[in-house]
Amino acid sequence: MKKQGILNSHISKVLTDLGHTDTIVIADIGLPVPSGVPKIDLALKLGVPSFQEIVEIISEDMVIEKVIVAEELAAKNKGTSEYLNDKFKEIPIEAISHEQFKLLTRHAKVIIRTGEAKPYANCILQAGVYF
Repeated sequence: MKKQGILNSHISKVLTDLGHTDTIVIADIGLPVPSGVPKIDLALKLGVPSFQEIVEIISEDMVIEKVIVAEELAAKNKGTSEYLNDKFKEIPIEAISHEQFKLLTRHAKVIIRTGEAKPYANCILQAGVYF
């Protein structure tokens, strides 16, 4: 039995299989999941688990070279926007329209659905390399 790190076997496998520039999505409860993109649904009830909790856990175990968010996030959900800007202050953060964001999710290896119920609490994490 695994002793530490991410215990969810589905998330652990996805992260292990990521290659350079592959992407995953951490999503709120409302983000649509495109056909053919696997979804790992962690939502238990509104707000549980939170978007921030999942970003914290994933970022401990993933080499991230870029973060993509919807440009609407800054105006509609300042708390989450500030959190992401602080959390990833050393990593480029690209803001695109929510419609463009949804199109990019079609290419993600997985969408991890949280219980977050705040607008635009979604991000695409692009895998980097550690060497």
